[in-house]
Parts: sequence; C-alpha cells; structure tokens
Amino acid sequence: MPLAVRNRKEIMRDPVSILLGVALPLLMLVIFVLLGKSAPLDIFQIENLAPGIIVFGFSFLTMFAAVLIAKDKQSAFLVRLFASPLSAADYVISYTLPLLPLALVQGTLVFILAFAFGLQFSANILLALLALVPMAVMSVFMGLLFGSLLTESQVAGVGSIYITLTSLFSGAWMPLQLVGGFVKTIAYALPFAHAIDGARAALAGDYAAIWPHVQWTIAYAVVVCILAIIAFRRRMEG
Repeated sequence: MPLAVRNRKEIMRDPVSILLGVALPLLMLVIFVLLGKSAPLDIFQIENLAPGIIVFGFSFLTMFAAVLIAKDKQSAFLVRLFASPLSAADYVISYTLPLLPLALVQGTLVFILAFAFGLQFSANILLALLALVPMAVMSVFMGLLFGSLLTESQVAGVGSIYITLTSLFSGAWMPLQLVGGFVKTIAYALPFAHAIDGARAALAGDYAAIWPHVQWTIAYAVVVCILAIIAFRRRMEG
C-alpha cells in the first residue's frame, strides 16, 4: 500500500497528461455525436457510442502505467525496490491500484456527458460500468507489461501503435458486422470489441449477452496479468 500511495503521487505529478486522458474521450464523444447528426447511423447512437469512447479512453491508462514503470526503471527506483520483500505480484498490484480510480472517473464522466446527448438514466449504466471493469484492469496490466519490457522512448512508439489498434479493432467508430472479413475476425479475437459489446448489451438491458463478452475480457486480463508478473519476476532476478 505505501508503494501504491507513492505511485498515485507520481501519477498526480503530471496533471496535464491526466487532464488529456480524461478530456480527450469527452471531446471525441462530442465530435462523434455531431458527426452522427449529419450521418444518422446506428454506430453514432449515444448508447452505442459511449461504451466505445470509454474503451478508447482506457488505452490512455495503458500509456500511464507503461510510462510510470519505464521511468522507475530508468531512474533505478525499481532496482532499489527489489531489495524489499515485495513479490512480483505485489509490484503489479501496487502499480495497478492507483490507476483504477482514474478509469472509473473516465467512464463516469463519459456517461454523465452522454446524458446531455440523450442517454437515458437507468440502473443499466452501473451495470455497463461494471462490465467495463475487466477491460480497465486489462489495460493497466498491458501498460505494466509494456513498461517492464520497454524503455521510456520505446513505450511512446509502442503505445501509439496500441492506441491505433484499439481504435481500428474495437468497433467503436465503425460497425464490425458491416465491415466483416478479416477485420471482424481480428477484432473479435481481441478484447476491445467484446468489452464494448458487453457494455452496449448492459445499456440495452440484454443481460444474457453481457457475460459471453465480459468473460472474454476477463480471460485477457488474467493472461496479461500473468505475463506482467513474469516480466517483473525476470527483471527482479536479473
């Protein structure tokens, strides 16, 4: 917990990045809602658009986590910490905990703004947020994995690719059912589209359709968490 508190303070030292990570999804929501007025497609309906914006916003959590780890490696802070009795799993938990509230803030603000564009308030919104939690956790774990394996300069490049992949294969901006082909196949082999579809099902009250998508994102979160722990363990042994 003391390490988690320290990591929270480190994250708060860069309020500009946090503001961008929170504000950019909100700005994109406004832009796509305005686009939807001139192109009235189902994908631009607010109940379909909001979950996609949130999942896209989670990709910034990946960048936050990756940069934090990379900086701690570069400053030799992690090397000194390895003298402590913390296990690799302890490190992963301590770097994950401070970022989860940020994910909650991102999701909550997007839904609050969505109310202004016609999203109906209901208990299903809380269910949609709950369905998105595994995706938020997976995004942080992915950042920890990137940060463990890459330098700070490499994180910037790989992070940009990751954000692009999230945009292309999430189905947030384009209906995957219409695109079809290998794009749809790849999209549903990744967790992003499943996270969005699970949240959309929750908002629509289609409760039976939520779990098949959520279990996919949970599986990804577990796998990436294990990989992050292995990466930390190898660095500790090195």
